[in-house]
Amino acid sequence: MRVNPPSPFSSGYFPARARFRAAAARLGWTNEIYPIQAPGPNGEQLTVDVAIGPNPTANRTVVVSSGLHGVEGFFGSAVQVAWLEQQTPGQTGSVRFVFLHALNPHGFAWGRRYDERNVDPNRNFLLASERYEGSPPGYGELDSVLNPRRPPRRWESFKLRAGWEVFRRGMPAMKRIIMTGQHEYPRGVFYGGAGPSQSNEFLQTNLRRWVGDCRDVVHLDFHSGLGAWGTYKLLVDYPLNQDQFSKLTSLFGASTIEVCDAEGIAYSSRGDFGRWCVAQKFAGDYLFACAEFGTYGPITMLAGIRAENMAFHWGRPDSGSTTRARQRLKELFCPSDESWRSTVLAESLGLIDKAAKR
Repeated sequence: MRVNPPSPFSSGYFPARARFRAAAARLGWTNEIYPIQAPGPNGEQLTVDVAIGPNPTANRTVVVSSGLHGVEGFFGSAVQVAWLEQQTPGQTGSVRFVFLHALNPHGFAWGRRYDERNVDPNRNFLLASERYEGSPPGYGELDSVLNPRRPPRRWESFKLRAGWEVFRRGMPAMKRIIMTGQHEYPRGVFYGGAGPSQSNEFLQTNLRRWVGDCRDVVHLDFHSGLGAWGTYKLLVDYPLNQDQFSKLTSLFGASTIEVCDAEGIAYSSRGDFGRWCVAQKFAGDYLFACAEFGTYGPITMLAGIRAENMAFHWGRPDSGSTTRARQRLKELFCPSDESWRSTVLAESLGLIDKAAKR
């Protein structure tokens, strides 16, 4: 009798980490473990795990990262685990693989989008010329709406208010105001921090070493939450020259590429991971794309992010409202719908395979 393999979608950070480590070990990959200075919900040690395939002299490297926005690790980890478990030991061709698991382990373990300092890691990778200060014009006007100093309630008027603000200002303007990243409200949503996060420092220290002398790198960073249900776009948040655009489109197809723009599904953000990776010049040809898979609508997503943030800062950890907010956030970023999961998993595995065939 044929037995179907277990789902790669884990129930939490610790089962996901164990599954990732086991899958990498089966292939004989090197596993590097980096503890962070923040505990899990029950005092556990949290780690970023890195699995590195053989072929240290390969002329191409594929980097696959997940969990930068902690709770999105439920999806991103499943992609990495599924791909690893489908491989045969010793068969990696001429490509070197570097898998970065749970870049924000605190957010993953606690069911948050943000890290232990409430920092959105994808607003924290500032370039050398940029300072950790300021907010987009208009954010302060919406602070009391976005970040009420109280626990969430069963019924909130936020969606009505958000809908009115979208009607009044337009969706592109709202994206710029709310989602660009801010540095003035430490307990607010989309907080970019007062300095480099642990994820930022850890990657600054190690990413160049993992890439090594390889001149040709394709980096896929898996995210969820933006776009139409079960579809994806490869979001690019740095200027592409014609050669880079041609290489990306030859790998993945022109219809999949979207340069971040408030007029599209995405938005331009300050301190974005991809722009930082490319600016560091880790390789002569470093192509980065955020593989973004759609779930629910933007106002629904923002309402869920807001409610969880309120619960974390102003609610009791054991209260019903906190539990509901945390469960809702997980559903928003990793829907339980089996058709969504099977669709996005198949598409994601295909993206990694395409990156490796360059």
